[in-house]
Amino acid sequence: MSIAFATIHELRKQLLAKEVHPKEVVESLLDRISSVDSRIKAYNYLHPERALESAEKADVSLPLGGIPIAVKDLISVRGEPCTCSSRLLEGYIAPYDATVIERLRAAGAILLGRTNMDEFAMGSSTENSAWGVTRNPWDLSRVPGGSSGGSAAAVAAQEAIAALGSDTGGSIRQPAAFCGCVGLKPTYGRVSRYGLTAFASSLDQIGPLTKTVADAGLLLEIIAGADPRDNTCEPEPAPSFSTKLGEEIRGMTLGVPKEYFVSGMDPEVEAAMQKAIAHLEGLGAILREISLPHTPYSIATYYLVATAEASANLARFDGMRYGRRAPGCNDLLETYGRTRDEGFGREVKRRILLGTYSLSSGYYDAYYLRAQKVRMRIREDFLTAFRDCQAIVTPTSPMPAFRLGERTEDPLQMYLADIFTIAVNLAGLCAISLPCGFTQAGLPIGLQIIGPMRKEETVLQVGYAYEQSTSWHTLRPPLG
Repeated sequence: MSIAFATIHELRKQLLAKEVHPKEVVESLLDRISSVDSRIKAYNYLHPERALESAEKADVSLPLGGIPIAVKDLISVRGEPCTCSSRLLEGYIAPYDATVIERLRAAGAILLGRTNMDEFAMGSSTENSAWGVTRNPWDLSRVPGGSSGGSAAAVAAQEAIAALGSDTGGSIRQPAAFCGCVGLKPTYGRVSRYGLTAFASSLDQIGPLTKTVADAGLLLEIIAGADPRDNTCEPEPAPSFSTKLGEEIRGMTLGVPKEYFVSGMDPEVEAAMQKAIAHLEGLGAILREISLPHTPYSIATYYLVATAEASANLARFDGMRYGRRAPGCNDLLETYGRTRDEGFGREVKRRILLGTYSLSSGYYDAYYLRAQKVRMRIREDFLTAFRDCQAIVTPTSPMPAFRLGERTEDPLQMYLADIFTIAVNLAGLCAISLPCGFTQAGLPIGLQIIGPMRKEETVLQVGYAYEQSTSWHTLRPPLG
């Protein structure tokens, strides 16, 4: 088997036993990328010389020593482009490392390249990228999900051992479900956002995309923890998230929210979920129906809160300090207007307009303030539910990966792809997505496990128990 197909844990054993050298690992991945990425387009940028140089110096005794990691193209890496897949940031080179990058380097990881994404993380399909569309490794006519579609596709196509993504409303979990890999969204504040290009500051969270649950836990342990440069980051050191891996889930109560089994859900997704629930019961878990009554309002709430914050965060991109500036302008206002018009894509403009409108005089109370009140109700729903259960199980998405172009002209249909993931971000919870089946057409289906705040070890425990007693995570796309 090619080295590129290994997990983090498998590679660590081989590296420590000196059965393989870090340079061989990097070369294997570069060969794999050369073979398949022209069909997938998972990467925006690769840095093979830097990766090979790092491999020569790698200390394999470190937790990630010699392990190559791909990074979503909105996380700052010193001396490398950070474009957020936008023309507006074309030519921008990050002058510093994000906190998560510092921690990866300290753990011995090798930074492999920058993965494609929806522009400024705004999208559910990775079709909103200035650098081209990423394709799903399981079916090249379908989307990989978004906005971390490049990271998910790279992991699923064996073009990366693991990757970092960001999750604002499901942008790690939904592409993980579409691509058949593992995606972990940590509790808000678990991982520093210093060096993450902000979309919606009260929702964004960096997290791992991996081939197994154990790899996700390990990677989270590396990147999590206090950071004085991010005042939304929890001040306590991160615990060991992998301590419960391998423990039985017998006797654990898992909630099944009735609102997440809605009419219109793909029947194959629903069937796979019912089998996953039965399997968890077979492992000894107690499944209990619960209610999250404000779930129907989550999409409207999310798209008011997120777009309002995006409107404020993206105001800094005006041609003055970052990236491109429209040439030939006669005054400052024309420079601002033309730079943003030429640099931003259609979806980003749509969300800026919606957010600016909801924050404008006369509409703030009617829209943004009301959305924040509903957000608190959504959070209270989860707090009530967690009195009776230790975790919640749901589908990650109501449908498998849809076809390229199928939803680009209907934003509301596109937004529905995130209906089961958005509430987790609004409530600041942790959640994981892992494979739980395939459609007859061979498309992956994702199981989402939601935990209370700061209970990543619980979702990892449940996810690991399910994963290790099934074989879905061992299947690979038919790429050759």
